[in-house]
Amino acid sequence: MNFHTADTEQLNTWKRVIIPDDRDLYKIDHYLARGGYKALKKALEMKPEEVIDEVKRSNLRGRGGACFPTGLKWSFMPKNSDKPKYLCVNGDESEPGTFKDRQIFEYNPHLLIEGTLIACYAMNITAAYIYIRGEYGKWIRMLQKAIDDAYANGLIGERIFGTEFSTRVCIHRGAGAYICGEESSLMNSIEGERGYPRVRPPFPAQEGLWGCPTTINNVETISNIPIIIHYGWEWYSKIGTIKHPGPILVGVSGHINNPGVFEMPTGEPLLEIIYKWAGGVPRNKGIKAVIPGGSSTMILRGDQLEGIRMDSESLKNAGSSVGTAGIIVMDEDTDLIQVIARIAQFYYHESCGQCTPCREGTDWMFKILKRFQQYEAKKEDIDLLLDVANNIEGNTICALGDAAAWPVQSMIHNFRDEFEKRVQASTLKKIVA
Repeated sequence: MNFHTADTEQLNTWKRVIIPDDRDLYKIDHYLARGGYKALKKALEMKPEEVIDEVKRSNLRGRGGACFPTGLKWSFMPKNSDKPKYLCVNGDESEPGTFKDRQIFEYNPHLLIEGTLIACYAMNITAAYIYIRGEYGKWIRMLQKAIDDAYANGLIGERIFGTEFSTRVCIHRGAGAYICGEESSLMNSIEGERGYPRVRPPFPAQEGLWGCPTTINNVETISNIPIIIHYGWEWYSKIGTIKHPGPILVGVSGHINNPGVFEMPTGEPLLEIIYKWAGGVPRNKGIKAVIPGGSSTMILRGDQLEGIRMDSESLKNAGSSVGTAGIIVMDEDTDLIQVIARIAQFYYHESCGQCTPCREGTDWMFKILKRFQQYEAKKEDIDLLLDVANNIEGNTICALGDAAAWPVQSMIHNFRDEFEKRVQASTLKKIVA
């Protein structure tokens, strides 16, 4: 199966492996009957370093936004440390426009659990924490049931499959803070501390949970692991694009006829995702703008989408990023000032306040954008807004500052005329008044 050049024939032959059509995989007996946990058994017959090498050679890149090579991250885990080692599986999923991980919790939770166990074996980890946002009550209960069933069947716990490998898996429920999706804030939250990002170095692999070596991976990333072990790295690396291979879950929302989560090979053309996978724009309206990877990614113009594909390299070349693959479509009648003001309000509200550029800068961006909303803006406010965003970017401990700045920067860069029109309307309002 080779999907290096996505086309109609490939779409017709594509078989989903993360979220299959089978809707009973959450039942452990059903999952086992269809080959579930065989990848774990296969991994346990390999040496841990061989499992890591398999993941490295597959070229799996993180699905949580950074696209960092997963096997390389695993290799950072020290082999000779006497301290306990931990895995954190990041299911916080608080990025606006992103809703893919909960599909795994609901429809294929044992794939996630199996991937977690393989990761623990590969890195000699004694405990894994699956961190889920507090608002996901339904999905927390569903995943907990799957974990309980795996324990009951001897798949988690002591001497798994009769080997020397033992580990524990538990859920940690977040309290609804966006900042806890950042890996070091997530660890602080698990420890019972305030969700503040940590200064690095030291990095989690050296000093993570309770000062012990820790690896953090996204839910979707970990869910790819059994697939790689079962089919082999060579099969996996031929799906999608060469530099960013594998299946990817893409969430499409906004002005779209068929919103939802779609599993596809990486590298699908963005316009095909919008029009073929998600059914196009209601009433055949034109597309004004698209956010390709969740609200923190750079906004693209609707008339510049031709040739852009859903993979890290293509979107990087287009001036954005794949992020968490949460596509938000905005039609020709969208008020982009309202959109960017709402995004800015979110990041102002969710800033933890630890870093001055982010704490003060997100507040200032929201205040300036409110002037545009209320038709009170001046021409110099456009460059002032850009200046504030530029002073946030790259000057904070974690990436929330960048996440707040990038949408504003890209909106001004791509749609400066929208801001200028609002300034003109503000001036007319004052004259009439």
